[in-house]
Amino acid sequence: MRQFTDKRLLVATHNAGKLDEMRALLAPYGVEVVGAAQLGLAEPAETEDSFVGNARIKARAAMQATGLPVLSDDSGICVDALGGAPGVQTADWAETPQGRDFAMAMERTWRELEAVDAPAPRRAQFRCTLVLMWPDGHEEVFEGVLPGQVVWPPRGAEGHGYDPIFQPDGHPVTLGEMPAKTKNSLSHRARAVSRMIEACFA
Repeated sequence: MRQFTDKRLLVATHNAGKLDEMRALLAPYGVEVVGAAQLGLAEPAETEDSFVGNARIKARAAMQATGLPVLSDDSGICVDALGGAPGVQTADWAETPQGRDFAMAMERTWRELEAVDAPAPRRAQFRCTLVLMWPDGHEEVFEGVLPGQVVWPPRGAEGHGYDPIFQPDGHPVTLGEMPAKTKNSLSHRARAVSRMIEACFA
């Protein structure tokens, strides 16, 4: 594993919440974290059929545009009885002409589970893949997985996306019912970031 010794890291996201999370996690290591939106970078088309492929597209585009080391991620929910769907299409299932509608996406997920008469518990995992890429093209890849099950009806107004229908293993509540601090401590992204910090920053 290559150690990260630069003082500046570009996080290839336009999501302010995700950027703040990364900034807080990397603060102890003296790394200045900047976001893609700050630098006016466009979001590249995610054309791969895997999380690592799409994370790599985002990392490479940002690195080539700026010459900075880049951290990117791609993540989503994978439902066992749906063959791993929505997977890389997690956000696509929520797309409408008016923007993303995750209530609609959650309804579609449950409707498709009902259509195949999936037995309970309806197993699923949230998955996150991080790509840390240096200007010379070297990369390190880290994955985080949060196993659990899909439940219905949706519960809780915390979090975002599919959180209200995902109940992680070992917890009696959905991610949508958890305080942000609790969720962020056990999430798929937290697990991937923890592995990255241990390997490249600690």
